[in-house]
Amino acid sequence: MKPVLGAALLAPVPALAASGPFFSLHNTNFVVTLGFIVFLGVVIYYKVPGLLGGMLDKRAAAIRAELEEARLLREEAQKVLADYERKSREVKAQAEEIVSAAKRDAEAAAEQAKADLQVAIARRVKAAEDQIASAEAGALREVKDRAVTVAVAAAAEVLTNQMGADRKAALIDDAIDEVSRRLH
Repeated sequence: MKPVLGAALLAPVPALAASGPFFSLHNTNFVVTLGFIVFLGVVIYYKVPGLLGGMLDKRAAAIRAELEEARLLREEAQKVLADYERKSREVKAQAEEIVSAAKRDAEAAAEQAKADLQVAIARRVKAAEDQIASAEAGALREVKDRAVTVAVAAAAEVLTNQMGADRKAALIDDAIDEVSRRLH
């Protein structure tokens, strides 16, 4: 395959073959060269390289402006991110403060509830002691009343058996007076 390729490269090409003088309009190489020179002349006459340079400069300026805008946007985004992170830290600190305040309030409420419970227990104990004292006083009064009644009945029976009627009446009157003095 390589010998065939080499032979193809060494073979004469009809498009490059010039028949006749070079500066003739029948020579395609001359016509192409002349057309290219005219094209370059027209391009230079209408200042196409300057226009292309100006367009490229405008494009470069636009790219620089876009890069500058992107840099500014990046800086602004970094500022916004820093602001967000600062606010996030502040909110986190506030949340921690709220949690600690809630814990302090809960502990204070628990202490207050304990104190209130102790006060309520003390009140109930005092009320129970007062009821017990009242019941005890009532029982003592009842026992005294019963003892007085029994003593009076026993004294009356002893006196009725040992004394006369006149003496009995006088002693009963004295005992009734004595009892009423002591009870009132």
